Amino acid sequence: MNIQSQLKRKRNIAYCGILSLLLILVGCESRPVKQGQQYINGEFSESVNLTQITLSEPVNIPDYEKQVQLIESVSPSLYGRYKSTYEALNEWIAAGAQTQYLNRFGLSSYQLAGTDNYGNVHLTGYYTPVLKARHKPDSHFQFPLYGMPQKWSGTLPSRAAIYEGALDGHNLELAYTDSLIDNFIMEVQGSGYIDFENGEPLTFFSYKGKNGHSYQSIGRLLIEQGEIERDKISMQAIKAWADQQEDTKVRELLVQNASVVFFHPQLAAPVVGSTGIPLVAKASVASDRSLIPSGSVLLVEVPQLDENGQFNGERQLRLMVALDIGSAIKGQHLDIYQGIGEEAGELAGFYNHYGRVWVIKPAEGSHLSPAVPMSR
Repeated sequence: MNIQSQLKRKRNIAYCGILSLLLILVGCESRPVKQGQQYINGEFSESVNLTQITLSEPVNIPDYEKQVQLIESVSPSLYGRYKSTYEALNEWIAAGAQTQYLNRFGLSSYQLAGTDNYGNVHLTGYYTPVLKARHKPDSHFQFPLYGMPQKWSGTLPSRAAIYEGALDGHNLELAYTDSLIDNFIMEVQGSGYIDFENGEPLTFFSYKGKNGHSYQSIGRLLIEQGEIERDKISMQAIKAWADQQEDTKVRELLVQNASVVFFHPQLAAPVVGSTGIPLVAKASVASDRSLIPSGSVLLVEVPQLDENGQFNGERQLRLMVALDIGSAIKGQHLDIYQGIGEEAGELAGFYNHYGRVWVIKPAEGSHLSPAVPMSR
């Protein structure tokens, strides 16, 4: 090969190398990262994958311990199902809670593949609202929350039919609020506290049931109708949109979701999930039971948000327990319980992000006893 041919070949190799690098960089840049996505574990082939964690210790250990204590006291059967895992995690926590040493306590970590198979699990938030209400309707408080119909012939009415008075005369009205959209948000959350503003303690309206009609996301509908841009959709954005509309237009949107939630009032009751166990904020999640059964322990890497609800580049590792479900919570999606009231609602409304999630299970063949003490 002559000198000119050798130089040409080297130039071609260099060009191909540079082109390959550019393609890799462009490919990386084309992957979304603004909602906390990461691409450091490669692509997964299974929905749940045995991996090892090497992250700092969880930030919410006291809250997690409180959540497990509530499981033990309220549901001994559920606690018993996961007793070996809970006890092994107690030993792990007492020894320093270093994630890389879970295996020393007979535990394994199984990472979820995420919605994109790169480990990015969809994380949203829910909360328990506090709504002002009246026992009887007036010119301001006129939007009812309903109890579950007990004796009903045939299919329960849709949202549109209920708004048109299908439940009138059945004595199912539990309270009247001043906001149709707030009622709807409370339905989506599954429960809420009612303040009758008359000196009575707050009344907890727990989830009682649904009318059996299909659920439609009003956020998706608002995006499709061009009312809110896709990258700006949040609970706050939906509520802000509704506050600027006439009640008739809000109703026109809401009736497109035919599903309605019914409630059961309880005085001085705690917030509970579908398992009946009181929920601890940021230590409990709603999950798809077919993927993550109730009682399962998770390590969740949660992206942190700024005051505008944007990912600020930081993450926190949290221990959580799956204790709830939700109509929209399917597959690689967790709904993190944020707590009670306005501040929790603001945070819940912002969360539409992604994080890595590990299910903590006993290792195969393990007797769940620590072999070697860990050092800090």
